[in-house]
Amino acid sequence: MAREESEGSKELRSDSLVELKGVTLRFGSQTILDRIDLEIPRGQTLVVIGESGCGKTMLLKVMIRLIDPTLGEVYFDGKLLRSLGDVELTALRQRMGFVFQNAALFDSMTIGQNVAFPLRLKEGLDPAQTRRMVLDRLAEVGLPDNVYEKRPNQLSGGMRKRVGLARALMLEPDLVLYDEPTTGLDPIMSDVINELMMRTRAKRSVTSVIVTHDMHTARKVADRVVMLYPLSRVRSGESQILFDGPPDQLDQSSDRRVRQFVDGQAGDRLMEMRRAREVGDLETPNLLDQMQD
Repeated sequence: MAREESEGSKELRSDSLVELKGVTLRFGSQTILDRIDLEIPRGQTLVVIGESGCGKTMLLKVMIRLIDPTLGEVYFDGKLLRSLGDVELTALRQRMGFVFQNAALFDSMTIGQNVAFPLRLKEGLDPAQTRRMVLDRLAEVGLPDNVYEKRPNQLSGGMRKRVGLARALMLEPDLVLYDEPTTGLDPIMSDVINELMMRTRAKRSVTSVIVTHDMHTARKVADRVVMLYPLSRVRSGESQILFDGPPDQLDQSSDRRVRQFVDGQAGDRLMEMRRAREVGDLETPNLLDQMQD
């Protein structure tokens, strides 16, 4: 990708909307992400897969500076995020939408108030205009007007997920991040969410990053798939990213860890868990005993 760094490395002019350069994330002595280099071109739908605990959700949070990396740099539309003050960062985040794993709706608010929440910093909007904008977003995700006055606990899980998407789209973002958008949904509703994500990309030309364990989602919506691997099991000198390519190449990967994950096979993990048991991992024996019962 063509790129040019400006003086002081505070801006990076490139074809990518998001770029991570040597990103490492540590909490105390535990390293979650290690030297991640990643460029996400404008308009691309990137799906991030990998086992639980490999750092997928942390990667999303680093991308929009909900968490600062321990080392490395993150750029959004050429701007170095760590160089931005609070006012600049708040303004930049209005170009980002985040769809949380469990929708993360405010229980004390109505659906209308939840979806309108990103508009709180906008000036000059009257209540009628706000209501119209909210109803338009709800219609966009296939929800009827009558949910406007309801509370989140009155909706099904699938409906709450769609409300979360409507809220994320409220400010016409350039980047939408999805954290496990189909978790906990039945196959039909999961595919409804997949179709909505694809419709959103087609209508708005947004850049999307989707964290998921759902291989049907990965194959259906992705332009590109990245697979992260837990650092505790990464081989010496090996990248934490085991796969980076189009979804139709997942089955042809030469790395059997990738194929085992994609196919949902325990494979080498059982042997790894047994070795962990032998060296004194206190949680692993319980899990293995349950599997053997």
